[in-house]
Amino acid sequence: MVYEHFNSETTVKIPKIAILIPCYNEHTTIATVVKNFRYILPSAKIYVYDNCSTDNTYIEAKNAGAIVKTAKKRGKGNVVRKMFADIDADLYLIVDGDNTYDANDAVKMLDIIHYEHVDMVIASRQDKSEKAYPIGHRLGNKIFNKILHILFASEFHDIFSGYRAFSRRFVKTFPITSDGFEIEAELSIHAISLGLPCVEIKSNYYERPPNSISKLNTIYDGFTILFSIFRLLKENRPLLFFGCISFFFFLFSIFLSFPIFQTYIQTGLVPRIPTAILSLGTMLVSLLTLTCGLILNSLTKTRLEIKKLHYLSIGSDIK
Repeated sequence: MVYEHFNSETTVKIPKIAILIPCYNEHTTIATVVKNFRYILPSAKIYVYDNCSTDNTYIEAKNAGAIVKTAKKRGKGNVVRKMFADIDADLYLIVDGDNTYDANDAVKMLDIIHYEHVDMVIASRQDKSEKAYPIGHRLGNKIFNKILHILFASEFHDIFSGYRAFSRRFVKTFPITSDGFEIEAELSIHAISLGLPCVEIKSNYYERPPNSISKLNTIYDGFTILFSIFRLLKENRPLLFFGCISFFFFLFSIFLSFPIFQTYIQTGLVPRIPTAILSLGTMLVSLLTLTCGLILNSLTKTRLEIKKLHYLSIGSDIK
């Protein structure tokens, strides 16, 4: 398929494009990122949100020609929440400020959003160097992608990509709850839960330039993301979440009660009264947990219907 540039003469109306760059201590790379995207999309407005950097990120971004704002609450999720709330556009592109993503794919991503009426395009990272993607991050990404595939029937291959394009509908109806790097997982789960049309394309991913340090902590952020995924599972698929807990208590109750029933059949006596009481209590917990899951599942369906109505109330992108 041929993707037309938005500035071509055949385009009837040029949509407003916003390029969003959340930043924390990226003074060595932010100017290059801004210039690269300015060259590829000269008509777009480039916004850099400085998240309390302690270096010259703000000055470098300003000198490169970006519209620079500050987000005082630390965490990538908090920055993205502020960006989505503050900036009004027809098409959105978000990218990290570390100069690891390929700006040349921006036009293709936005064309897909605009012409194919898709709500989110994810640039699936194809590393161009072994150092671009540390082993710990690579393994963690595969594990979490597998978890989302099992829990949410996700078909994405890179849910943690920081390079994405969005429709206006998506941006203005996405209730962000994440504070940190787990925002990418929440973006993906939100799209899956509402059944929004999404596309994933392959994109080159490069090694960080010298003197540019990653802000990710493999262990800490890994556990934070895992906790966030299970929190989102509870909120979006409560029957599955509480059903698994209920099943665990059910099996534990059966495990406790089996020798009691075996003794009763053989002797007609129940010598382990405390164990019998514990088994009964565990079974009651199992039933109560399952009941909570059923009730919350009904509430979740109602909440999803409200989200879909809100999504549909937003006007579609430029025709």
